[in-house]
Amino acid sequence: MSSTVTSRRSFLQLAGTGLALSGIGLGPAVSSAALPARAAGTGPVLLNFNESPYGPSPAAQAAARAIVADSGRYLFALAGELRDAFAQQEGVAAQRVRLFPGSSEPLNRAAVVWTSPSAGLVVADPTFESLGDLAAARGATVVKVPLRADGAHDVRAMVDAARQVNAGLLYLCNPNNPTGSITPADDIAWMLANKPPQTRLLVDEAYLQFSAQRSVIAQVMQRDDVIVLRTFSKLYGMAGLRLGVAAAHPDRLRELASLGDNPLPVTALAAGLASLREPGLVEQRREQNTRVRQATVEWLQKRGFRCLPTEANCFMVDVQRDGAAFTRAMAERGVVIGRSWPIWPQVVRVSVGTEAEMAAFRDAFAAVVGLKG
Repeated sequence: MSSTVTSRRSFLQLAGTGLALSGIGLGPAVSSAALPARAAGTGPVLLNFNESPYGPSPAAQAAARAIVADSGRYLFALAGELRDAFAQQEGVAAQRVRLFPGSSEPLNRAAVVWTSPSAGLVVADPTFESLGDLAAARGATVVKVPLRADGAHDVRAMVDAARQVNAGLLYLCNPNNPTGSITPADDIAWMLANKPPQTRLLVDEAYLQFSAQRSVIAQVMQRDDVIVLRTFSKLYGMAGLRLGVAAAHPDRLRELASLGDNPLPVTALAAGLASLREPGLVEQRREQNTRVRQATVEWLQKRGFRCLPTEANCFMVDVQRDGAAFTRAMAERGVVIGRSWPIWPQVVRVSVGTEAEMAAFRDAFAAVVGLKG
C-alpha cells in the first residue's frame, strides 16, 4: 500500500475522531425527539450549535433548487467561479484560495499536516476544540492558554508557549468560539511579528461577518505562514450544505490538499455563489443578529447575570450554578442551549436565534433560575 493511500486513510480516521469529539463539545447530547414541545405543533428551540435560524437566503435557496436538475454532472467550472468571486471580494489572488466542504475540513487537515509529537499546537482556552482534539490524538503537545479577562486571546502568552513546545501551529479563532469575543488586529499583528519562524498561524474567521472587525486575509498575499479560514455555515446559514474556504500561500494550500480531494456538492456551490452576489445580505444579517443578541444580553445583565463581550452569533452567560445541570433544565423546558467548558463550569454558551426564539429562551431562563416577574 502506498504511503499516500496510508496517510489519506489515517487522516480520514483521525478526522472522524476529531469531528466526533467536536460534536460532543458543541452542545448537550439531547435528542430533539425526546424534548417537550413548546406548544402544539412546534418543536424545541435550538440554540446550541451556532446555526443561523434564518437558513440560506432566498436567492441561495433558489440557486440550489435550480441546479439540482443538472447535478448529474460534476460541473467543475462552478467551483472555479465561486473561488474567483470570493477572491475578488476579498482582494486576494485566486491561486491563494481553496474551497472545502465547510471550514472544519481544512481545520482538521491542519492538525494532520502541521502538528505531530515533535510539533506542538497552541490554542486559547476556551476555544473551538476540534483542532486540539485531533492534534492530541496524533500525539502533539497541545497548550491551552486562558483568554484574557476581556475575552481576547493572550497573544504574548501564546507566543511564549509556541516557543516552549516547538509549535507547528498557533490557532486563533476571531471572533472566538464559544465566547464571541474579539482579539484586536494590533494583537494579531504583534503575534505575527513575534511568533517562532517555523510556527504557522491559523486564523479562523468563521464568525467574522457578524463583527465590524477587520479580516487578516490580506496577510496571505504577504506571508507564507498564515492560513485564514472562512465558512458559509454561519451568517450565510448554510451549515447543512457544507461550504468553506481556506486562504493561504499556494504552498500551504498544496499541503492541505495533499490528503486528498473530492468535488464539492453543486448545490452548495450554487448557494454560496448566490450568497456572495446578494447585495446587502451581510449587513442585514449582521444588524439583525446584533439587535437580537444585545436585547437578550441586556435582559440578562439587568437581572444580575454577567455576559462576556461578544460580536458573534453566540454569547456566554454566567448562570451562577452548575452549567451542565442548567443546560439540562433548559432542555426540559424545550430550549436547547450550548454547554459549559471545564475552565468555566458555571458559564454556558447560547446561540442567537430569532426574536421569538430568544423570547422563549428568556422565559425558560427565568423559570430555571426562579426569577419573578
